[in-house]
Amino acid sequence: MSHMDLSRVADEKHIYLTTRGRKTGNPHTVELLFAIAGKKIYLSHEGTYTDYMKNILEDNRVEFKIGKIRFKGKARIAGGGEAFELGKHALYLKYYGKANKDTIDDWFSESTIIEISIIGMV
Repeated sequence: MSHMDLSRVADEKHIYLTTRGRKTGNPHTVELLFAIAGKKIYLSHEGTYTDYMKNILEDNRVEFKIGKIRFKGKARIAGGGEAFELGKHALYLKYYGKANKDTIDDWFSESTIIEISIIGMV
């Protein structure tokens, strides 16, 4: 499987994202919902930044597992722009089905989108 062929894992329910602790340097793994759009992976979080988000701001290198496959990538926090739009539409479609733009915008009004670019496999 090429490291960019995400179609095999697109229907998995969870991603296991590992960031590096910004104080300890220790791996910090969280289970999250995710969606794929294009060649990138999108996560969303509502409310204040969590530990894993603060870790990404400090060191954007991440590892993650979807299904049985482990990847490494670079993550970034997207408060707006194209990544924000792509991510929220992909996430809504995967978990809730089709909806109009207003519904989706409203659903994610308090959210931040995290975009992950894949670098390779672990």
